Amino acid sequence: MSGKLNSMRVLERQQIPYTVHDYDPTLPDAVAVAEAIGIPAAHVFKTLVAKSDRPLLAMVPAHCQLDLKRLAVLAGVKRVEMAPHVEAERLTGLRVGGIGALALIAKRWPSYLDESALVPSKIYVNAGQRGVMIGIAPSDLVRVVGATVGAITACVSPSSS
Repeated sequence: MSGKLNSMRVLERQQIPYTVHDYDPTLPDAVAVAEAIGIPAAHVFKTLVAKSDRPLLAMVPAHCQLDLKRLAVLAGVKRVEMAPHVEAERLTGLRVGGIGALALIAKRWPSYLDESALVPSKIYVNAGQRGVMIGIAPSDLVRVVGATVGAITACVSPSSS
């Protein structure tokens, strides 16, 4: 990674401790990122762009799927759908795989964090660039991005081999 990202500047201005974890930006998904940085997949949160009447950000564990019905209930809207990759990139200005709520604070989009994030003392979210994750206390993430916390996932247990 070269230089500081906006997400890091935001955290530093608010004096919030964080750690930076670089990974190969060509990794295929958040589960592979978790493995590469040596963190359980349940502690690595991918940020998904959904939409109702406006864009929404949903942060869910790497190994889980976003439950659109649960997100709609939590957001207080009738229906939520996923933004296609091209639209998510157009809306955010970030590449899929590098979308992070900390990098999108200025957009003031509603952010939702799965309640499982409150279990570990630190979770890992994208810094706003493929190849860079930030480790942060879940309570700090909630406060900084103004996230609403709730049950928004459908998780599949990892298969045992």
